[in-house]
Amino acid sequence: MIISIEGIDGAGKNTLVRAIQRETGAQALAFPRYEESIHAQLAAEALHGRMGDLTDSAYAMATLFALDRHGALPTLERFVDSDELLILDRYVASNAAYSFARTADEGVIGWVHDLEFNRLGLPKPDLQVLLATSPETASQRAIARAEQDQSRERDRYERDGGLQKRTYAAYERLAAENWAGDWLISAEQTDILKAITLKR
Repeated sequence: MIISIEGIDGAGKNTLVRAIQRETGAQALAFPRYEESIHAQLAAEALHGRMGDLTDSAYAMATLFALDRHGALPTLERFVDSDELLILDRYVASNAAYSFARTADEGVIGWVHDLEFNRLGLPKPDLQVLLATSPETASQRAIARAEQDQSRERDRYERDGGLQKRTYAAYERLAAENWAGDWLISAEQTDILKAITLKR
């Protein structure tokens, strides 16, 4: 089965994914796949101001992130209807939340759903977890992380506090609507592990 951990930058997704791995023996995959995906690498260059006006288009950026996930389709498909557990650090909902936060376009949420789940054939997750970390706390963590690690310089999205707040609100909306499947909103590892156990 596939569990996606969602949240804004600095929410603590990576920390939670590693904790769940230790508890369950699950495999993990993080998106964007900056080390191996040309689409993710191009998106990163754009977010650091090296691709001209590419970031001005929310649809263009969303397409790059979607194509990055499509490149991992063989890995994702192995966990569909499987006894094995795959934990994702971000998945399709991140594209929907950030795109809506950037555009306020009601249609972009459905567009992301159609692009990734229908046209690109990505499997829907069995559970999506929104980390209930406030935008203020997440921002402080992202700043501290960048100060401690030169390789973690904040990108255009991370530096935009207003975008992070709007994205968190968009995530809350997706969770309330059970967009693309079941959701859990929590910051407690025990709640998340219990939900995963019930799903299995």
